[in-house]
Amino acid sequence: MKNSIYILAIILVSLFSCKTSKPAFSKTDKTIPTQSDTVRIANDELQYEVIIIDPGFSTWLNSRAYPRGYHSQSYLENKNQLYVSEWNSRVLQPQRYDRNLYGMSISYDSNINYGYEVNYLIYNYMIYFQNTYKQKLFGYVPSR
Repeated sequence: MKNSIYILAIILVSLFSCKTSKPAFSKTDKTIPTQSDTVRIANDELQYEVIIIDPGFSTWLNSRAYPRGYHSQSYLENKNQLYVSEWNSRVLQPQRYDRNLYGMSISYDSNINYGYEVNYLIYNYMIYFQNTYKQKLFGYVPSR
């Protein structure tokens, strides 16, 4: 069974307009853009998969995110651990936090080396999410 990291922040309207294709797994870290602003990264050797479905994220990533290499992998891992921890806490409190924003928990294990690309995309999604949906998961959030 594959370990999965899912980040889903789908606006109700987009549920009816999104159609995603299912590209094949690659042997190395690879970002695979698909229809409807879905970003998928997969690696059979490490048995993980990341799927980000959010209207506008791919455009934001290509136009506003810091370029790859700007932050170190350890920086991204530390930030992701904080963001994912708070995210998962909010998933468990649906009476307090919008279920449409925090629909699924994220399985992120700090003891696994997911590589730079996975950490880069998770980090940037968390920045995008916080700025787009006016949420604050932890600490200072760059306005990029």
